[in-house]
Amino acid sequence: MADTAPPLPREKRRQRADEPAPPEARTAAAPHRLTLGQRIKRDRVMLLLTLPGLLYFVVFHYVPLLGYVVAFQDYQPYLGYMHSVWVGFANFSSAFGEPAFWSATFNTLEIALIQLVFFFPIPVALALLLNSIASDHIRRFVQSVVYLPHFIGWVIIVSIFQQILGGAGLLPDVLGGLGLPRYDMMSDPDAFPWLLTLQVAWKDAGWGTIIILAALLNIDRQSYEAAAIDGAGPRRRLWHVTLPGIAPVLILLLILNLGQILSVGFEQILLQRDAVGPDAGEVLDTYVYYHGIKDNDWGVAAAVGLVKAVIGTVLVLGANKFAHRLGHEGVYRGADR
Repeated sequence: MADTAPPLPREKRRQRADEPAPPEARTAAAPHRLTLGQRIKRDRVMLLLTLPGLLYFVVFHYVPLLGYVVAFQDYQPYLGYMHSVWVGFANFSSAFGEPAFWSATFNTLEIALIQLVFFFPIPVALALLLNSIASDHIRRFVQSVVYLPHFIGWVIIVSIFQQILGGAGLLPDVLGGLGLPRYDMMSDPDAFPWLLTLQVAWKDAGWGTIIILAALLNIDRQSYEAAAIDGAGPRRRLWHVTLPGIAPVLILLLILNLGQILSVGFEQILLQRDAVGPDAGEVLDTYVYYHGIKDNDWGVAAAVGLVKAVIGTVLVLGANKFAHRLGHEGVYRGADR
C-alpha cells in the first residue's frame, strides 16, 4: 500500500502560511464598500426624518440667495432679473460712498459688541444659577417665568419699556417726585445701545439658558464627586469641572453669534429709531429697509445685504478655524480631525 501523509489540521488545510491567498479569499477579506444607492436604502428612515428640515433651508435660505444678483443690477421690479440693466459694482460704490452707510455700520458694530460682551454671559450665569437649585419644582417654576418674555412680541416689549423709562413713564415720575431732573431714556441717543441690550437681556436671557442647561446635564457627576473628594470647593468645581464641561457649547454659540454680528434686531430697532434719530438709531438692517423699500433702491439694498452675508461667513469660518487651533471642535470638524 502506498505511504500517505497524515491529514493536515483544519487550519493548515485552509491555507499554508507560505502560500498566497486565492483571489476569492482576498475579495472576501476586503471590506465591502456600499454604493450610494445601498447607503440611501439603508438610511432611508433617517433621511426621511431630515427631509422637512432640508426643504426648509433649501426653500427659505438657499433659493433666495439667487436674488443677490440684484446687487449687480439696476433692478426694476417690472423688468425682472432677466431684463434689468447690469451695472457691475456700481451699487457697492454707491453704498460705500454714502456717510449714512458708514454711520449705520458704526452703530451696528457698537450695538453688537455691547450685546456680545454684556448679554452673552447672562444666559450662562442664569443657567448656572438654575442648575444649582435643589428643588425640581422651584427650578421648573423659575424656568417657566424666565422663558415667558421670549414669546412676547417686540411691539409689546417696547411699549412696556416706554411706560417705565419713557418721558411720561414710571422712572421720570419717581425722579421728579424726588426733586431730581426727569430723565427720558427712550429718547437718549447715548443710552440707545444700552437700552437695546437691556431689552434683549430681559426678553431672551431665559430662552438662551436652554442650550446651556442641556450642556450642564451632559457633565459626568462623578467628576464633581472626584473634585469634592480632592477638596475642591464650589468655586473650584465651577472653574475646573463645570466651565470646561460646557466650553464646547459656549464656543459654538459664540461663533454663531459672530456670524450674526451685523444683524442686531431689525424689528426692535425699527420701532425705536425715530425716537433717537437716524444718527444713533440707524443700523444696517434699517438702512437696507429704507433704501430698498422706501426709496426703491433695490440694487444698493441688495449690495449691503450681500456685504453682510460675506462678512458673517468670513467671521464664522475664521472663528471656527481659531477654535480648531485651540483644540475645540467649533461648528464643524476640520478635515484633519
